[in-house]
Amino acid sequence: MAVINAIWILFQVLIGYNLILPILLYLLYSVKKHKELLMSAPAEADYAIIVTAYEWVTAIPEVVNSLLKLNYSNYLIYVVADKCDISSLHFDDERVIILRPEETLAGNVRSHFYAINRFKRAHERLTIIDSDNLVEPEYLNELNKLFNLGFEAVQGIREAKNLDTTYACLDAARDIYYHFYDGKILFSVGSSATLAGSGMAFTTQLYRSCLEHLDVSGAGFDKVLQAGILSQNKRIAFTGKAIVWDEKTTHSDQLVKQRARWINTWFKYFGYGFTLLLKSVKNFSLNQFLFGLILLRPPLFIFLILAVLCMLVNVFISWFGVALWLVGFLLFVLGFYLALAKSDTDKRIYQSLVNIPKFIYFQIISLVRSRKANQYSVATRGAQSTETDQTKPEQP
Repeated sequence: MAVINAIWILFQVLIGYNLILPILLYLLYSVKKHKELLMSAPAEADYAIIVTAYEWVTAIPEVVNSLLKLNYSNYLIYVVADKCDISSLHFDDERVIILRPEETLAGNVRSHFYAINRFKRAHERLTIIDSDNLVEPEYLNELNKLFNLGFEAVQGIREAKNLDTTYACLDAARDIYYHFYDGKILFSVGSSATLAGSGMAFTTQLYRSCLEHLDVSGAGFDKVLQAGILSQNKRIAFTGKAIVWDEKTTHSDQLVKQRARWINTWFKYFGYGFTLLLKSVKNFSLNQFLFGLILLRPPLFIFLILAVLCMLVNVFISWFGVALWLVGFLLFVLGFYLALAKSDTDKRIYQSLVNIPKFIYFQIISLVRSRKANQYSVATRGAQSTETDQTKPEQP
């Protein structure tokens, strides 16, 4: 009986710490002194901007036009049009290079290296942009500020391009939560920002060293990439000023397919967290330790459901346990509210929060379908969305 009780308590701790981890990180962030970023303007590093498209190129002209308006001169744009009809793509600017693979690649990393192996010159840095993204004119200049401090990997922020449906607003709320805790806070306390699939930049040398020897298929390349960077105990910097405008999920069927792939990815790659925790002990590394905890964290809706089940079980076992779970839920809600309150959150996002139960319901369906997630088409798009699972972040 004692063994069973010990296992039950351990299980609750492993689930429950996810509820309070955000607020603990915020408290650590609040008491930590933050250094101001150097505001010097270094010489323009040479960037390769890689835009990957799969099966469709409808939004590519808008994406490229956005990139051509950057307040920057030293860059080339590589559009990898995988399994696409490129007859409609015509750009007069010599900075735009259209690449059409002879054979279908069907993968982010394969598309990236298809471009890298065809670089017109030896670019010092590369940045990855989705085929539905728009960028702010200062995007590369803001990335440079972090690179100028010695970082080799930088994650920008993905703002919502569309808030026209409830699903889009809830998707944006989720992004705000993750950008705040897994981006700004995690980086500020001495660890690394998680990668978001696009709006991220690396030295070309670092990117190649992490992925060139691997053939990463399906979703999840950002999981493999960030694990490779952290295994070297390098930090991924975060900046909320390098802004990428991202298309949000607008339809329930789109949401289910997308989340099924993301959930499948978490189960496939969460073991990297154990590896980093072991490395953190060996290296006495706060960077690797905190990041390892984040990688082990289940998707948001999964640990919330498990937490509710634990509280319900405690109704029949221990009212003290129920009280602890209630405190945990209150701290989680407080942490979620802080993420929205400390960010520039549109009022439509606040209004959409009443639909969170419906959002969770569709994610439960996604969980059921996650085992067959890789059978879904890589490109899933709705009538009003240009979303591709190939290039979306793998963060459920």
